Amino acid sequence: MSVEDRAKGIFKKVLDVNPNEIKPDVKLDQALGIDSTEMVEISVGLKKEFGIPLADNEVKKTHTFNEIISILKAKGVN
Repeated sequence: MSVEDRAKGIFKKVLDVNPNEIKPDVKLDQALGIDSTEMVEISVGLKKEFGIPLADNEVKKTHTFNEIISILKAKGVN
């Protein structure tokens, strides 16, 4: 399973959204109405899923999905 699919699974779990609704280049707060509490939950889910250190403020609701994937890949996630 790809990094993108695994990350979309976290978004689905936290937000109860269809993974197809997650557009790669749209800011998450605009596209999905994510608030800061949900973003912290997503951050925690990503940390657990990928086993990486990730500060809660490192992934922000104003990022796009692709920006979050880039952050994960920069930390060595494949």
